[in-house]
Amino acid sequence: MKMKTRLYATLVGLIVLGVVFLPCREVQATLGGSVDSVGSDREALSAVKRAAQVYNGYTVVEIVSPANTVREYISPAGIVFGIAWNGLSHPDLKQLLGCYSGEYEKTLQQTPRKHGIRRIQIKTDRTVVEKWGHMRNLKGRAYVPDLIPSGVNIDEIK
Repeated sequence: MKMKTRLYATLVGLIVLGVVFLPCREVQATLGGSVDSVGSDREALSAVKRAAQVYNGYTVVEIVSPANTVREYISPAGIVFGIAWNGLSHPDLKQLLGCYSGEYEKTLQQTPRKHGIRRIQIKTDRTVVEKWGHMRNLKGRAYVPDLIPSGVNIDEIK
């Protein structure tokens, strides 16, 4: 009887832990999220993390997969304010944009396509996403203007 009670208590404890921590993983954002989200991006992209480089006012963490190189720009406060990529294809922007992906998708659907133009810029209320390039050399960047540290120029996100 005592064994069943312990087993039941352990099972309930595991369920509670799952309920508490599972939503955290799902809402963990990259763009606008904490530096901890870089690890989840690396896993989602099946990539390898390279050494971080520190610049004046921010840090860049680069993660490399067979198809892409993604650079995540992190403010001194530990918040990802921008991302940039290049590679054979565009990476999973839903993963990289996190909580901003919904408004990006909605704005993208409402943006008219221009034939022959290879560059696209999507501006939402909170983010800017730019994509350009040609087959096997696709590039892009996304950033949250309100999160860019003072003294950092958006042209540094590349």
